[in-house]
Amino acid sequence: MTIVTEQHAKELLTKVLAYSKADEIECNLDGRIGGNIRYARNTVSTAGESSDLTLAVQSTFGKRVGVATINEFDDASLQKVVRRSEELAKLAPENPEHMPNFGKQTYSKSSTYFTNTAKVTPEDRAQAAENSIKPSKANDLVSSGFLEEEVTCTAIMNSSGLFAYNTSTNVDFSVTIRTKDGKGSGWATRNYSDVNLLDTKKASDIAIQKSKGSVDAKEMEPGKYTVILEPAASVGLLGRLVGAMDQRQADEGRSFLSNKVEEGKEGPKNKLGQKMFDERVHIYSDPSHTIAPSAPFSGNGFPRGKVDWIKGGVVTNMPNTPYWAKHTDAKYVPTAGAYIMAGGDESLEDMIKNTRRGILVTRLWYIRALDPQTLLQTGLTRDGTFYIENGKIKYPIKNFRFNESPIVMLNNIEALGKPERIDGHMVPPMKIRDFTFSSLSDAV
Repeated sequence: MTIVTEQHAKELLTKVLAYSKADEIECNLDGRIGGNIRYARNTVSTAGESSDLTLAVQSTFGKRVGVATINEFDDASLQKVVRRSEELAKLAPENPEHMPNFGKQTYSKSSTYFTNTAKVTPEDRAQAAENSIKPSKANDLVSSGFLEEEVTCTAIMNSSGLFAYNTSTNVDFSVTIRTKDGKGSGWATRNYSDVNLLDTKKASDIAIQKSKGSVDAKEMEPGKYTVILEPAASVGLLGRLVGAMDQRQADEGRSFLSNKVEEGKEGPKNKLGQKMFDERVHIYSDPSHTIAPSAPFSGNGFPRGKVDWIKGGVVTNMPNTPYWAKHTDAKYVPTAGAYIMAGGDESLEDMIKNTRRGILVTRLWYIRALDPQTLLQTGLTRDGTFYIENGKIKYPIKNFRFNESPIVMLNNIEALGKPERIDGHMVPPMKIRDFTFSSLSDAV
């Protein structure tokens, strides 16, 4: 029962609504079935499957809201969770920013569900792990990896006539391959909706190449360098940029998009419509994207469509809440389910070939915020960092700590490659000038 059909979800939530005595009620049904396999030191260590189905009920009296959850679905339990949400609502203080539920909506089509992924078996997972472990052993290396796939369903119904339903599939794979002495490390990750696109051997071959190539890393002086960022190296920084575009934060002076207005003067409180990045920067969301699809509705049931967040380097939309949209007389724009950054024509090989002196970065990790006003971030390179000279990879180098803002990064673009899916998003490899490395790290 963890993945329910649209008809079953509608029948169940209709029954829940019938128990309500509140002014408004909204129900969210979320189901999941997932499987995984983990290996370390070239040996499978754990494997398993899990499933869950949860119902959340939100009851409203005036501006008082209460929420209760349950994972039992007999009639008595359904009545119990409704009564509990109502009791909590009556005890809650009034929420001055409460907004009424949305009424009936129309949704676009989004191909988030793939039967191939839903039919993955334990044998399939074992074979995928073996396809990664075998070449690692053949190269006298040590592999550690994790594969996980899931099927999810989401249904939303409220007393104002809204009903939304969506199913989705997802598969994640990551592998770290090291030399036996621990001096060389390579890494690769893959993420898809359709498991048929996953090739764990091909991904592992990349990690093997980087592991063998990163032995005997040399030190380089920290400073500003031209860098080639693989998608895994930039996805975290881009995610922090997109996640910080909230209109309210900007309007209240808490964001890089806040517009400072001189005391006593009138002007916009945010930078909507301003050019802030290189004109090649185009970041958007599209639930119907073929490689990185997402649900055609947000968590409150409001429809999602294609939205340009940054286009031609200009901030074109900012996510907000229904309350803040009404408060500022703005259009309500829900957050993106997945973001897509448009790329260019250069391959990673082309970028390397056209670099006189620079650094190739496989991934960034341990990223932490330093300044919300400038989006300055810090973190470390990891699992394959290489020095480029005259269009060729010359040798591996020790890892760096970086101090950099994605705002600065997206103003220093030299080249963009073809976007790849990573962490559910689409991100291109990027060649960036004057990327700041602040110190060396001994971590491998």
